[in-house]
Amino acid sequence: MVDAESQEQASESPASENAGEATKRSDAAAKNWRRLVSVLRIPARLLLGLALLSILLSVLLVGGLRWVNPPVSAFMLRHAHNVWKLDQTPPYYRYDWIPWERIPPTVRLAAIAGEDQRFPRHFGFDPIEIRQAWNDYRQGGRLRGASTITQQAAKNLFLWPGSSWWRKGLEAWFTLLMEILWPKERILEIYLNIAQFSPSTYGIEATSTRYFGHPASELSLAEAALLIGALPGPGHYQLDQPSASLQRRADWILDQSQRLGGMRYLKQL
Repeated sequence: MVDAESQEQASESPASENAGEATKRSDAAAKNWRRLVSVLRIPARLLLGLALLSILLSVLLVGGLRWVNPPVSAFMLRHAHNVWKLDQTPPYYRYDWIPWERIPPTVRLAAIAGEDQRFPRHFGFDPIEIRQAWNDYRQGGRLRGASTITQQAAKNLFLWPGSSWWRKGLEAWFTLLMEILWPKERILEIYLNIAQFSPSTYGIEATSTRYFGHPASELSLAEAALLIGALPGPGHYQLDQPSASLQRRADWILDQSQRLGGMRYLKQL
């Protein structure tokens, strides 16, 4: 009888030891996991804090610019830096701010007709234009841009040239903030003041004075259409010597201005 009990205990002993070893390994793995989570928690909190701080700062920045006129844009700073590296003397570019009240309806209408005809109705993104651009690309055409006035203003004011997903994401974020925090008039006002119209000229006031010899408040619709027509290629078109392609684009903008309903269309802003 004793021998049988001894044999039973002996047979159970290795199993017990194996179970104990498994428990120890499980406990060790659990401790290691908790230690890893504890170590990762600190940088995760830092990243979350930085993300929240960045969001807060961007909201404050865009919100403040609803009332404060930007003295410079990101594109202007980049331009000044590039010219400075060439040892050229200031001023590195021409830029004069003009308030909304002095921007004539001719320029407002030409900008919308030439750049973003659904500007009064969309919320920063034009799904119709995006879908058309995508369909054209699928049918073998080049992938053209479908940026709205708000997107272009966000890019020029806060960001840099390029087409990376990182920059596009930031552009979308600033576009949403501008649409939420600014009225349409403010978006168009800032856009027309910071847009680049020639290699070294920004904004409609400096451009009008330089190329037409009078302030922007006196721009005719034909002059405004020519000025807006140069926006897609400020380094390509010359406002002092308009090419045939620039004149055709200006004529198209004039035609679109009338098709939209003329000055009455601006009442939708």
